[in-house]
Amino acid sequence: MRKPELPDLEAMQFDELWTIHEELTKILSDRILGEKRELEKRLAKLNQTETSEPEGRDSFRKRPSRRKYPKVVPKYFNPSEPNETWSGRGKKPRWLALALQEGHVLEEFKIKKADDDGDQKPIDDTEPSS
Repeated sequence: MRKPELPDLEAMQFDELWTIHEELTKILSDRILGEKRELEKRLAKLNQTETSEPEGRDSFRKRPSRRKYPKVVPKYFNPSEPNETWSGRGKKPRWLALALQEGHVLEEFKIKKADDDGDQKPIDDTEPSS
Protein backbone atom coordinates (compact mmCIF):
# COMPACT_ATOMS: atom_id res chain seq x y z
CA MET A 1 0.00 0.00 0.00
CA ARG A 2 1.30 3.37 -1.00
CA LYS A 3 1.21 6.28 1.44
CA PRO A 4 -0.93 9.17 0.23
CA GLU A 5 0.90 12.41 -0.31
CA LEU A 6 0.06 14.71 2.58
CA PRO A 7 0.21 18.45 2.27
CA ASP A 8 2.86 20.25 4.26
CA LEU A 9 0.94 20.75 7.50
CA GLU A 10 3.58 23.07 8.94
CA ALA A 11 3.10 25.53 6.09
CA MET A 12 -0.72 25.59 6.31
CA GLN A 13 -2.71 28.39 7.88
CA PHE A 14 -4.54 27.89 11.16
CA ASP A 15 -7.99 28.04 9.53
CA GLU A 16 -7.03 25.37 6.99
CA LEU A 17 -5.67 23.11 9.74
CA TRP A 18 -8.81 23.58 11.81
CA THR A 19 -11.01 22.66 8.84
CA ILE A 20 -8.99 19.47 8.29
CA HIS A 21 -9.29 18.70 12.02
CA GLU A 22 -13.09 19.09 11.93
CA GLU A 23 -13.38 16.87 8.83
CA LEU A 24 -11.20 14.17 10.40
CA THR A 25 -13.17 14.32 13.64
CA LYS A 26 -16.46 13.89 11.76
CA ILE A 27 -15.12 10.97 9.68
CA LEU A 28 -13.71 9.24 12.78
CA SER A 29 -16.88 9.68 14.83
CA ASP A 30 -18.99 8.29 11.95
CA ARG A 31 -16.73 5.23 11.68
CA ILE A 32 -16.77 4.70 15.46
CA LEU A 33 -20.58 4.86 15.52
CA GLY A 34 -20.74 2.37 12.64
CA GLU A 35 -18.43 -0.04 14.48
CA LYS A 36 -20.47 0.39 17.66
CA ARG A 37 -23.73 -0.42 15.86
CA GLU A 38 -22.14 -3.50 14.28
CA LEU A 39 -20.88 -4.73 17.66
CA GLU A 40 -24.29 -4.11 19.27
CA LYS A 41 -25.96 -6.17 16.50
CA ARG A 42 -23.51 -9.02 17.07
CA LEU A 43 -24.07 -8.84 20.83
CA ALA A 44 -27.85 -8.88 20.42
CA LYS A 45 -27.53 -11.90 18.14
CA LEU A 46 -25.38 -13.69 20.72
CA ASN A 47 -27.83 -12.88 23.52
CA GLN A 48 -30.73 -14.28 21.47
CA THR A 49 -28.99 -17.59 20.93
CA GLU A 50 -28.11 -17.88 24.64
CA THR A 51 -31.72 -17.36 25.76
CA SER A 52 -33.16 -19.66 23.11
CA GLU A 53 -30.86 -22.54 24.05
CA PRO A 54 -31.04 -23.17 27.81
CA GLU A 55 -29.31 -26.55 27.35
CA GLY A 56 -25.81 -25.32 26.62
CA ARG A 57 -22.42 -25.53 28.13
CA ASP A 58 -23.44 -23.22 30.99
CA SER A 59 -26.36 -25.43 32.01
CA PHE A 60 -24.17 -27.55 34.28
CA ARG A 61 -23.48 -24.51 36.47
CA LYS A 62 -27.06 -24.30 37.69
CA ARG A 63 -27.43 -25.70 41.18
CA PRO A 64 -30.56 -27.06 42.80
CA SER A 65 -32.16 -24.87 45.44
CA ARG A 66 -30.84 -25.21 48.96
CA ARG A 67 -32.57 -27.38 51.50
CA LYS A 68 -34.67 -25.51 54.06
CA TYR A 69 -33.18 -25.68 57.53
CA PRO A 70 -35.21 -25.17 60.70
CA LYS A 71 -34.63 -21.99 62.67
CA VAL A 72 -32.07 -22.49 65.41
CA VAL A 73 -33.24 -21.36 68.84
CA PRO A 74 -30.70 -19.47 70.95
CA LYS A 75 -29.51 -21.30 74.08
CA TYR A 76 -27.23 -18.73 75.68
CA PHE A 77 -27.53 -14.97 76.30
CA ASN A 78 -25.34 -12.10 77.42
CA PRO A 79 -26.66 -10.89 80.82
CA SER A 80 -25.34 -7.36 80.24
CA GLU A 81 -26.90 -7.23 76.73
CA PRO A 82 -29.88 -9.65 76.70
CA ASN A 83 -30.45 -9.16 72.96
CA GLU A 84 -27.04 -10.79 72.29
CA THR A 85 -27.62 -14.53 72.07
CA TRP A 86 -25.82 -17.63 70.86
CA SER A 87 -27.32 -20.91 69.66
CA GLY A 88 -24.38 -23.01 70.76
CA ARG A 89 -23.33 -23.63 67.15
CA GLY A 90 -20.24 -22.30 65.49
CA LYS A 91 -17.63 -20.03 67.01
CA LYS A 92 -18.36 -18.61 70.46
CA PRO A 93 -19.22 -14.92 70.45
CA ARG A 94 -16.66 -12.53 71.91
CA TRP A 95 -18.74 -11.65 74.95
CA LEU A 96 -19.00 -15.33 75.90
CA ALA A 97 -15.35 -16.13 75.22
CA LEU A 98 -14.27 -13.19 77.41
CA ALA A 99 -16.64 -14.23 80.21
CA LEU A 100 -15.34 -17.81 80.12
CA GLN A 101 -11.75 -16.50 80.31
CA GLU A 102 -12.71 -14.50 83.38
CA GLY A 103 -13.78 -17.71 85.12
CA HIS A 104 -17.52 -17.85 84.42
CA VAL A 105 -19.14 -21.16 83.55
CA LEU A 106 -21.15 -21.73 80.36
CA GLU A 107 -24.15 -22.87 82.43
CA GLU A 108 -24.50 -19.33 83.86
CA PHE A 109 -25.47 -18.00 80.43
CA LYS A 110 -28.03 -20.69 79.61
CA ILE A 111 -31.46 -19.34 78.61
CA LYS A 112 -34.13 -20.68 80.91
CA LYS A 113 -37.51 -21.61 79.45
CA ALA A 114 -40.79 -21.30 81.33
CA ASP A 115 -42.33 -24.63 82.44
CA ASP A 116 -46.09 -25.19 82.39
CA ASP A 117 -46.34 -24.66 86.19
CA GLY A 118 -44.35 -21.41 86.02
CA ASP A 119 -41.02 -22.85 87.13
CA GLN A 120 -37.93 -21.76 85.26
CA LYS A 121 -35.61 -24.52 84.15
CA PRO A 122 -32.62 -24.60 81.82
CA ILE A 123 -33.10 -25.78 78.26
CA ASP A 124 -32.03 -29.40 77.90
CA ASP A 125 -30.93 -30.64 74.48
CA THR A 126 -31.88 -34.23 75.31
CA GLU A 127 -35.59 -33.53 75.93
CA PRO A 128 -37.85 -34.34 73.00
CA SER A 129 -39.65 -31.25 71.78
CA SER A 130 -43.39 -31.35 71.35
